[in-house]
Parts: sequence; C-alpha cells; structure tokens
Amino acid sequence: MTNDLFLRACRREPVERTPVWMMRQAGRYLPEYRAVRAKVDFLTLCKTPELASEVSLQPVDIIGVDACIIFSDILVVPEAMGMKLFVEEGKGGPRFETPIRTRADIQKLAVPDPNRELKFVMDALRLTRKHLNDRVPLIGFAGSPWTLATYMVEGKGSKNFRAMKELIYSNPKDAHVLLEKLARTVAAYLSAKIEAGAQAVQIFDTWGGILPPDEFKEFSLRYIEQVLTLLKSNGVPTIVFCKDCGHSVEAIADTGCTVVGLDWSIDIAKARMMVGSTTALQGNLDPTMLYAPPERIRDGVKKILEKYGKGSGHIFNLGHGILPDIPVEHAKAFVQAVKEESVKYHQ
Repeated sequence: MTNDLFLRACRREPVERTPVWMMRQAGRYLPEYRAVRAKVDFLTLCKTPELASEVSLQPVDIIGVDACIIFSDILVVPEAMGMKLFVEEGKGGPRFETPIRTRADIQKLAVPDPNRELKFVMDALRLTRKHLNDRVPLIGFAGSPWTLATYMVEGKGSKNFRAMKELIYSNPKDAHVLLEKLARTVAAYLSAKIEAGAQAVQIFDTWGGILPPDEFKEFSLRYIEQVLTLLKSNGVPTIVFCKDCGHSVEAIADTGCTVVGLDWSIDIAKARMMVGSTTALQGNLDPTMLYAPPERIRDGVKKILEKYGKGSGHIFNLGHGILPDIPVEHAKAFVQAVKEESVKYHQ
C-alpha cells in the first residue's frame, strides 16, 4: 500500500498533516550527492539510470521528504529532439551548440519516441519506483514548452531573452510552430513517465514570468494546457509551477491541473481564495529562509501554515529549488517543522 499522503493532498482528500517535499531535491547541498558527482559529469549522471536513481533517493533517506522526484534535467528533451547539448563544468551552465534561428531549424526538430531516445529516464523511474517500495510516491517532471523554447532559441541561459522575445514579437507564427511541437513532445514524454511508474507529474515553467500577462497566456499557458489535454494521465495528479506568475494564478488553475505550484512572492492565503476548492496548492517558503537558524525556519513554516489555514489541499514546498549551499541540518529542520506544525491544521 503506497504511503500516499502526498497524493491525497494533491486530490484535496483528508490527510493527517501537510506533506512536504522540495523542488530540485537532489543537489550540491548533500555531501552524498557531491560524492556521486565527483565520479561522473552531469549528463552522464542524468543518463545512467542506477546513478540517477541513487541521487533521487537521497533526499527521501536523508531529509525525510514525503515524495521523491526523479533526478534528471529538462534539457534532455530538446537534446532528444536533435539539438546538441553541452554542460561544461564552471562555464555558465548548459548550452546548445546551434540555437534555433529559422523556421527550417524548427522543422528539423523531431518529436522523439520517449521510450527510445529518452529510455534512460524511463529506466531510472522504474528502478527508483522499485527501490522506494511504496514508501513515498514518485514524481516525474518536464520543462514547459515555453521554458524549453527559451533555452533552445537563446542557446543558453539569458538575462534579457532577446532572441526569444524577438521571435515572439517579430515572428509569432514561427514561435507557435515551435511551441506546438514542444507541447506534443512534452505530453508524450510525461505520458511515458507515468507508464514507467511516475505517480505524479510536474511541469516547470521557470521562465513564464519574463512575459507580460497577455503574452504569458498566449505563448506559455496555452501550451501547458495543450500538454495537459494530450497527456495520458490515467488519473495521475498533475502539478503546474510557473515562476513569477502570480498575476495568473486563476488562469493556471483553469488549465485543468490538479495542483498549482506557488513561488515565494505570492501570498498563499490570497492564492487559496482565488482558486477556491478546485485545485490544490504547492508552496511556498522562500528558499533563502533555509540559511536562517532552525527556530527562524520554523517560524516561517508556521506563518505559511497559518495563512493557508485548516484543511487539505496544501503540499508544503519551497517557493523554488533548494540552493546548493544550504546546510543539510537546516533542510532537515525545515521538513521536521512542517511535519510537526501542520498536524494542528488537520484535526
């Protein structure tokens, strides 16, 4: 029988306490992760199922979170579509050898078979699900079509996203062609993850917040909704997290997702009032709060629990990924505080 505290909260069913997990759970803050990374480069870690599974399990075993998220990277998807991906240590993060610049570049992109080109992810999911032995649910994820497109067009991370914004403002038809192809790819990828054992899936829209509200709905949310429409979910909960998109919480909930993820800039009480009883909420402690002493972390946890109030439908999480130099003991204190303080809201 699965320990489904997390899954029941996703579906807004009664729970004994608020479940807690952390986005980007595996990472440099864990010495055990660094020990694995010392042996292999990042992409090799992503593409070796045994190693990806090992680091996925670490936060469950060490930190005590209520769900496990498979270790991977969103950019393995454009790589599977035919783009050459490089991740060079200490040189500004991942980059693509040849960014997308023309309609012809878009047309060259394949819609890959995830069970072939991304088999290593599916193998990691199956292996992790086996090792978890139903202790906690397993989550799969993907980047949103918009976020993937920004990396593919820019070629790397960006401060002003000039190339991508020039595309949507000067040649929106090409942008829509790219985003539609990505929506089909992401839907197939997440569907395959569910078949491989993922018990919930999350769409990360890291760069949705760089768009004004109207453009966010046209170029990002429209394609997230398309992914959810095409997704073969078989009742598996779906989570949508759009960073810096507090202006569109209601619209995000209206996509049909099960859970709306909130960054730390949104008041969770206001968000709950906006989405009502239709959608669960995930969030939303400021990740930098984990630099503070444990007693201050507990105060931050209590404040968010108080704002959300009584009842189910809340999955406690950081408002974005855990930072690489967070003390491990502070991460443990965060999880423990949620488990202890949330009980009173479920009596």
